Amino acid sequence: MRAEVRETVARPERVYAGNGGELRAVRESRAGRWLVAVYRELRDDGFVITAFLTGRIAALERREPLWP
Repeated sequence: MRAEVRETVARPERVYAGNGGELRAVRESRAGRWLVAVYRELRDDGFVITAFLTGRIAALERREPLWP
């Protein structure tokens, strides 16, 4: 799912703050399933820490929203 993870980071539906400075980009992958890409942005670069599918969007919505 590399292409889907890249698309999620590039064009997320929502972005939430992580616990240690990382960002969580979220995009609906399938009906009722969300792809979450946990990543960190650096000055001139960035990297994906992990990514996973979840159906528990309510747990993500408790985090601080950063975008939109």
